[in-house]
Order: sequence, then structure tokens, then C-alpha cells
Amino acid sequence: MNEIIQTILVFIALGLAVSFMIKKFSWKKPKTKKAFSDAHDCDKCH
Repeated sequence: MNEIIQTILVFIALGLAVSFMIKKFSWKKPKTKKAFSDAHDCDKCH
């Protein structure tokens, strides 16, 4: 019984590691669009 629990825990850890790697390296974050007021802020240019 103990061997079955260890095997299940190993597969869970492996699944978490693989999903983390896929999330970190494959998913692209969408670029945030700047609002019009942010692009033309007079405090930054004067």
C-alpha cells in the first residue's frame, strides 16, 4: 500500500513540474495597451 501512495505522489509532483514548465516557457503574456492619457501625460514632457 505504501508503494502505491509513493507512486501517486511521484506522478502528482511530475505533473505539477511539467505544467509549471509549460506555463513558464510556452504561454505568452498579452501586451498591455497604454491608455491615451498615459501616452500624452504633460507632466512627463514638461
